[in-house]
Amino acid sequence: MGLLPKLNAYAESLLQEAQQVPDERKALLQQLADYLVQSKGTPVKLNFICTHNSRRSHIAQIWAAAGAAYFGIPGVETYSGGTEATAFNPRAVAALQRTGFKIDSPGGENPHYQVAFAETQAPLICYSKTFDAPVNPQSGFAAIMTCSDADQNCPFIPGAAFRLPLTYDDPKAADGTPEETARYDERVRQIGREILHAMQLAAQKMKSA
Repeated sequence: MGLLPKLNAYAESLLQEAQQVPDERKALLQQLADYLVQSKGTPVKLNFICTHNSRRSHIAQIWAAAGAAYFGIPGVETYSGGTEATAFNPRAVAALQRTGFKIDSPGGENPHYQVAFAETQAPLICYSKTFDAPVNPQSGFAAIMTCSDADQNCPFIPGAAFRLPLTYDDPKAADGTPEETARYDERVRQIGREILHAMQLAAQKMKSA
């Protein structure tokens, strides 16, 4: 399935960068791909978790939904949450918009952003929440830990059938500096590159099975 035109071109450029993914990261991404494959057509629920559910977890959730659509992997449901709720950071939103995601905000203290990535897919509703919020799966899901703090401080995620420490540096460190935009763009690109790599691995294995 094609993504929105600008986003589709961006995704294709990311797929050309697989050599930039370090081997130790590829091993983690292979675990994610294997989890997708072993579902054998049953719904796969991926819950991306960080501390505040404001940046990295949302970015990864959104890329996972787009990647599943790009490769036509059925039954992938993506979620995100934090150990506490804050708000989806507007700097991360803007960085995703620059890649081609269409994101609308209704405003408010914790906006429920509508994130569109394909014409034929309903937009994701993204807002900050805890990982165990009622809208998130309560059992049989994969807990993908996108920050080291959440991974270390939550040694047990109730209901998780699979857990993967796929952590990323927080672009928040560059907030208010001249490097802010570049740091957010870099993190969105890194997460997109890696999530798409995992989805590609899963799609290839499904096709050959």
